[in-house]
Amino acid sequence: MQFPRMTQPRPSEFIPPPECPVFEPSWEEFADPFGFINKIRSIAENTGICKIRPPPGWQPPFACDVDRLHFTPRIQRLNELEAQTRVKLNFLDQIAKFWELQGCTLKIPHVERKSLDLYQLYKLVTEEGGFECVCRERKWTQISLKMGFAPGKAVGSHLRAHYERVLYPYYLFQTGANLLNSQKPMLTNDTKDKEYKSHDLPQRQSMQPAETATIARRAKRTEGRCFKSEQGEQCENRPNLRRRMGSYVAKPDSVNMITVQIKQEVVEPGESAPELGKSKVEQYMCLMCGEGGDEDRLLLCDGCDDSYHTFCLIPPLHDVPKGDWRCPRCLAQECGKPQVAFGFEQASRHYTLRSFGDMADSFKSDYFNMPVHMVPTELVEKEFWRLVSTIEEDVTVEYGADIASKDFGSGFPVKNGSFKVTPDEEHYVTSGWNLNNMPVLDASVLAHITADICGMKLPWLYVGMCFSAFCWHIEDHWSYSVNYLHWGEPKTWYGAPGYAAEQLEKVMKKLAPELFESQPDLLHQLVTIMNPNLLMDHGVPIYRTNQCAGEFVITFPRAYHSGFNQGFNFAEAVNFCTVDWMPLGRQCVEHYRSLNRYCVFSHDEMVCNIVAKADSLDLELASAMQKDLSAMIQEEKELREKAHKMGVWRSQQVDYEEQPDEERQCAKCRTTCYLSAITCPCSPGQLVCVHHLHDLCSCAPTNYMLNYKYTLDTLNKMFKAVGTRAESYDDWASKINEVLKADRNKCDLEDLRALVVEAEKKMYPETDLLRNLRQIIQEAEKNASMAQQLLNGKRQTRYRAGGGKSQNQLTVEELRSFIQQLYDLPCTIRQAPFLKALLNRIEQFQQRSLDLLSEDMPCSLALQGLLDEGTALDVDLPELTVLRQRLEQARWVETVQQATEQPDCLTLDCMRRLIDQGVGLAPHACVEKTMAQLQELLTVCEHWEEKAQNMLTSRPPHDLETLEAALLEIKSIHAYLPNCLQLKDSLSRAREWIREADAIQLGGRVPVLATLSDLVSKAKGIPVMLEPLARLESLVSEVQSWKESAAKMFLLKNSSLSLLEVLCPRCESGCLKSKSKKLKDISPPGKKTGVKLDCLSDVERALSESKETTSAMATLCEVRLKELESISVLRSMNEAKFQPLSSSSATTVCLCHTVPAGPMLQCELCRDAYHSGCVLGFKETQKGQPWLCPLCSRSEKPPLDKVLPLLASLQRIRVRLPEGDALRYVIERTVRWQHKVQQVSPFPPQFNGKMRPFSGMASTFALEGSNSSFYMQHPCITLTVLSPELEELLVEGLLLQVTLPELQQLYQCLLNQFSPSHYSLQSSEHDHQYHIAQDRSPPYRSPPHRSPAYRSPPHRSPPHKSPQHSKGQDFLLELPRETEKLEKNPKRRLEKENSDMQERDKIKKPKNKKPKTKKERRLDEKRTISPSKSLSDPSNSEDSEEDWSVCSAKRCLQPEGNEVNWVQCDGSCNQWFHQICVGVSAEQAENEDYVCINCSVHGLTQ
Repeated sequence: MQFPRMTQPRPSEFIPPPECPVFEPSWEEFADPFGFINKIRSIAENTGICKIRPPPGWQPPFACDVDRLHFTPRIQRLNELEAQTRVKLNFLDQIAKFWELQGCTLKIPHVERKSLDLYQLYKLVTEEGGFECVCRERKWTQISLKMGFAPGKAVGSHLRAHYERVLYPYYLFQTGANLLNSQKPMLTNDTKDKEYKSHDLPQRQSMQPAETATIARRAKRTEGRCFKSEQGEQCENRPNLRRRMGSYVAKPDSVNMITVQIKQEVVEPGESAPELGKSKVEQYMCLMCGEGGDEDRLLLCDGCDDSYHTFCLIPPLHDVPKGDWRCPRCLAQECGKPQVAFGFEQASRHYTLRSFGDMADSFKSDYFNMPVHMVPTELVEKEFWRLVSTIEEDVTVEYGADIASKDFGSGFPVKNGSFKVTPDEEHYVTSGWNLNNMPVLDASVLAHITADICGMKLPWLYVGMCFSAFCWHIEDHWSYSVNYLHWGEPKTWYGAPGYAAEQLEKVMKKLAPELFESQPDLLHQLVTIMNPNLLMDHGVPIYRTNQCAGEFVITFPRAYHSGFNQGFNFAEAVNFCTVDWMPLGRQCVEHYRSLNRYCVFSHDEMVCNIVAKADSLDLELASAMQKDLSAMIQEEKELREKAHKMGVWRSQQVDYEEQPDEERQCAKCRTTCYLSAITCPCSPGQLVCVHHLHDLCSCAPTNYMLNYKYTLDTLNKMFKAVGTRAESYDDWASKINEVLKADRNKCDLEDLRALVVEAEKKMYPETDLLRNLRQIIQEAEKNASMAQQLLNGKRQTRYRAGGGKSQNQLTVEELRSFIQQLYDLPCTIRQAPFLKALLNRIEQFQQRSLDLLSEDMPCSLALQGLLDEGTALDVDLPELTVLRQRLEQARWVETVQQATEQPDCLTLDCMRRLIDQGVGLAPHACVEKTMAQLQELLTVCEHWEEKAQNMLTSRPPHDLETLEAALLEIKSIHAYLPNCLQLKDSLSRAREWIREADAIQLGGRVPVLATLSDLVSKAKGIPVMLEPLARLESLVSEVQSWKESAAKMFLLKNSSLSLLEVLCPRCESGCLKSKSKKLKDISPPGKKTGVKLDCLSDVERALSESKETTSAMATLCEVRLKELESISVLRSMNEAKFQPLSSSSATTVCLCHTVPAGPMLQCELCRDAYHSGCVLGFKETQKGQPWLCPLCSRSEKPPLDKVLPLLASLQRIRVRLPEGDALRYVIERTVRWQHKVQQVSPFPPQFNGKMRPFSGMASTFALEGSNSSFYMQHPCITLTVLSPELEELLVEGLLLQVTLPELQQLYQCLLNQFSPSHYSLQSSEHDHQYHIAQDRSPPYRSPPHRSPAYRSPPHRSPPHKSPQHSKGQDFLLELPRETEKLEKNPKRRLEKENSDMQERDKIKKPKNKKPKTKKERRLDEKRTISPSKSLSDPSNSEDSEEDWSVCSAKRCLQPEGNEVNWVQCDGSCNQWFHQICVGVSAEQAENEDYVCINCSVHGLTQ
């Protein structure tokens, strides 16, 4: 279904009024309904309505018979409910009717794309003096502005045209202009104008309110019901709900139109009626010209049948009008009919509760296009007030209101009802909150009314749907009402307090006077609402609430209330009256009399019924009845005396209780008469109250009859009866009233307590007066307690107006008000004078605060002291906030001043933090001045920080002069600037760097590379342009290029050694560290060195730290000596591997650390053996050249002639570096070695003939304990034939890292001289192989007196040097006498050679002899043992080699192969053992001393 859009913009949205109070009683409070209502009355009556939520768990069952409940709802067209909107609709209906009778159709003009408000335009023009006056004074622009149109768009001319065309003819008609003598109005419509469809309110609601009403039904409900009286109307009155821009409209029925019956004017008795005597011929005569010709041009009026020629009318009509046409006389008669009273129509359809709910839910879900439970209440509320204010959207809803509960049952369970309750629900039947019980409770005066009044004593039911509304009204007789929502969606309420009732009535009459002119009691008809926002704008206090299911809403006496339903729901309501209502009830009757409005019940009758039970009355009720009865008797006495004076002398007693209420209503004011009434024989069945005696008839008062219920004496007796009951209570109450009203000589609080004690002693009822007294005492005690707490400074809470608690302190005004409240109490409070003194102290504090705050910027200490004083007063002083602000300002200013006085701590972050702190401060001149200075300083600092940063990171960097100029400006800034300090530090370091660079250049010494590199590295961290830096970087670059050239020349391919490591003498030997722990401390004793030279880094550091080349050469010379010593030890160790008495039974050689096998290569320098397969490139070694192992071959060994230019290029650079010193030393060492070689003749002639061949020398070996055999593939020079000087010369030549022809010649000569190929050994290679068999005899021991040429095993100390060897003698060793024996035993020969080598070391370096270790001293002791304790000397024995291979263990395991490893006893026997036989591992044999069992036992016995 398509819905049209609204053509008018949405008005201003509805603003919800404030919420009314909501109370949640406890179970104890909830047990007494009227007691709780009286308790909250003082609060709730100020808002007119309140909401009560029952305690959790109070949920009465729904007892209504749903299946039996059926009702006919009322039809409510929303925009007809609102007063101002209804006025506009009535006006438009009148305009439409006016033009309809002219044969024209009214169309609403459009101005600025919205419908023109014709009613507002008509009112404004009328207020401005009329159409002629507005045109004459040209006020159309002002009118357009008042109507809300934008200026400058010439809207005024359009408004004038529309007014003149549409409204001005109606205005002339209303003012009584003679249309017969004026131009006939014509309505010309624009095609864009929207046709107006009349609401036809008078025709739809033509029934007048009923004149009478029974007591069983409240007349105001019946009065509002209006029914259509046309006989021809069809019964299809059910609204066709059609949605239009989100709203449902009633679909107009254009087919069944009801013919309007024109009422003829009433002819006064004295007037003539010519129309009545008209003949049929005269009816067809034109009333203008009096002729009957031109019948085809005669027009018959549809109202009076008079005839008029079309050309006789002014102006003449060219065509016959379409539709109905009225003559000018009928037009005036039809439009002059009075408006009928507005009321609701009844729907034509009967609903059950289920069918109505389906319709209601469907309506709401379709309207909002969402499920009903998801529509927000705020949206429904705003949409409701929008719909009731628009004339363009007609939304029609239905409301099932005022359904009698006695017909279908109440929603609450009742006794003997059709709904059966469970035992757990029995208490709901008798509950005071059951609306069937509340009106008839003992505390309700309505219980004394005998008749059952529907809606007042019997609850009424209400079934609502979305937008169904109940209009502004007050309850009958200004009584209380209670409404309970059983289930369904919420009900929105609006209420005004009772004291604002007259104000609300005045505002509504002011805003919609037209409605009240036709219906003075409009607000009693429940048919009119008005926007709460509009009422609030005119000063009427309005409150609202949303009543949800299970909640009560209480309305208080004379409190106007209205509202609407949010959706489908079911509610129940009833009235009740308490004792406090009695004065208002009598006042309401007087008000009804002034409005000529009927009463629902007789107030006087109710009072008399209550007084008749005076003996059993409650004291409070008796006292209230006494006052009301006194007023009633006094009024009745005055009325009867007045009637008697007027001539009403006849009287009779009548029992009005037996007559229905409608039969005893005053004919004038409709008041129900009870005590008295006036009747006249001329008007039987009619009576008036004594107030309207003159309105009965025209007869003389002497004919009237006074009908009375009680005589005055009877009334006085009734007064005395109730007075006796209330007398003592009245005395007590008068005392309380005197005490409460006393302005001077107030009583003490104890006097009030005594009155309460008296009431309790005499068992007075809990009346409002007593409750008020208790409340006053409680308030006084509470105020006294609070005053004492204020004085003690221990106040925890305070009580503001309204009773709410707050944790905040009292303000000065509240304290002053509280003190005034203490003095206003009916009793005296002893703490009041002390609080007044406190108030004086506070005022003095405020004055001092004002004086201190008037200063520009007071001291923070003074502010803090005053703030502490104010805080101690325990009062919320506004000065404290200002003092705190000023204290923060003062502290901030002082902090800024302190920070500026300490520039070293004033960082940018500190300034920003201070600025951030200052930004949050309250504005002040001093703060702003300090802030401006601080921000200026921060700006300058940030500028220089950024500038300094740019200078530090500038590429190229700035020169010294620029930086110094910047620093001069920075000095004037008193703050801590890291970048500026860094700039200053950089400038300082730059100056220091330049001084160092100048010192190096002007020092006269050749600079060291390390110093230059450090200087260049240091310059990289200085962001300053340094002029010498480029030259130094160039110098360092040249040195690096020289190092690369030297590395290419010396370093082997893929070598892991550095250039310095290659050029320097070897200060450490990797192979020595892994051989034996006995050789770790091999450095000679007594050597004093200033610098530790244990590794290459030590040497490099020493060279770098040396200031001159001489010291560097001395250092390298020292390292050379250490190198020679280390290589000598290494050669001895490696040679010892192949001797028979070797300390290691499992000799490992080569890079793979395995036993020798197959073809082996022996290094000429370190004398270690290598497998030919493990060494790559050995075949490249030319024959006759010394072969060096990979560990000894450290460099390429370039020729000397290539090295010398390298040194010359370094000298040209004039920079010292460790590699350069090492290269210089290499060259010097080489030159010295060449000089030595030139002085040595390796083969003196005198030894040529004495040389004996080594016939016993073999090139094939087999190690003891090993099954493998090997042979030396590359021949080496035998050490036993070389003198120490010659060996040293050869070793040093091999250590040189340059290639020399002298070394080649020396080695070739030695090789040719001592090689076995020069001896007469003609047999094959196998003939020269000597296989060493496994000798199982005990090994030989060294004799105590050894030959000088005998060599001990490796682990023994060497013997003394032989006197035959002297320095400077022959370079060839004489063959010892035991040569032949050694030739037979190769192992002994190796041992002898090792011993000779050690003797040469002793001769060569006697000063470097290391002190003997503990083990070596033990070995020397072994040699001094007597011959009887030693074994036979092997030199005198001819035993075979197998004697060496006998294990001394008692149970030898006879191992074979790789398991044969030997260990020698370090005790006194020096015997040899298999390691496996004595349980010693190879690691233990190498690193620890081994002592056999025999030596251990021998040592213990000694």
